[in-house]
Amino acid sequence: MSDAESIERLRRIGWRDDVLPAAGLRLARVVAQHRAGYELHDGETLFGAQPDGRFLKRGIDPAERPVVGDFVELADGTPPHIVSVRPRRSTLSRAAAGERYERQLIATNIDYVLVLTGLDGDFNPARIERYLSLTEGSGAQPVVLLSKVDTRDDVAEQIAALRTRLPTDTPIHTLNGKDPASVTLLAPYLQPGDSAVLVGSSGAGKSTLTNTLLGSATMATAAVRSHDSRGRHTTTHRALLQLPSGGCLIDTPGMRELKLTGDENLDLFADIEALAEQCRFADCGHGSEPGCAVQVALDTGELAPGRWRNYLKLHDEREEQAATLEARLRRQRGGRPIEQPRGHRGQRERD
Repeated sequence: MSDAESIERLRRIGWRDDVLPAAGLRLARVVAQHRAGYELHDGETLFGAQPDGRFLKRGIDPAERPVVGDFVELADGTPPHIVSVRPRRSTLSRAAAGERYERQLIATNIDYVLVLTGLDGDFNPARIERYLSLTEGSGAQPVVLLSKVDTRDDVAEQIAALRTRLPTDTPIHTLNGKDPASVTLLAPYLQPGDSAVLVGSSGAGKSTLTNTLLGSATMATAAVRSHDSRGRHTTTHRALLQLPSGGCLIDTPGMRELKLTGDENLDLFADIEALAEQCRFADCGHGSEPGCAVQVALDTGELAPGRWRNYLKLHDEREEQAATLEARLRRQRGGRPIEQPRGHRGQRERD
């Protein structure tokens, strides 16, 4: 097979480069990871592979290991083994649950992050803001999808309220995940060669939507609990699926915990940052200080209290995670971790 034919084959699974591996190696994409190894696809065939021994070493940064969405170079063998991970054009990650700081990659080499939320008891604008904060800097564009529109009568009002909390260029769509005609609105995000990752809570309807996009009941689904609209984890691992549209979709298990990594800019709250710059004191704590522009905006209704509270929560979490990451990096370099400044206190008036 010629290089041109190999590249054309790889484009079917989202490859964007024109450079192929050196002689003796071949290229494929990670579509699933299991305890027994990896499932890969080369644009024509699905097959299993094992990671090279260096990926199994203790102490290696988990972000250096192959994950779903990666393009990897393979050496032939029985089975083939992954020898390297090609540079990622985009990476969606979160901080793993637990006390120990560790970054968990959700998906790589994606163009869109499809954030699916049900308009039933699952609807939570603060959680949507958290998803969008995690998407910042990933290299992918967020798209908000609202399902289960038949569960409430105030859909238009909910969308209008959500719109005020998100950047104006963030697409927001309503859909019926069971209706093929309804999900055609996702076509612009799933064109041939495009890759998207579908995220959301358990019970939001990710597997149902995935089945509709596939045109078959491939992914298991389950009913949600009536009292809180939450579902069971019917998707147990991340998997990259080729769609009839020519695009690739990475389906993910419901994520109950979405911890920031510490690298986020929180551009989603640029308006609040701009307000803070207008405060009389440069280190205003936004409480009872005189000349606080944030408090004025809260009093006049320009800034919604819920959005302000969520900003404070995400800001503090981001600072804590950034300090933890810095301390970890300093330990790795043999230096001592430093204490990061916390909060805004004092009365230093602006020049």
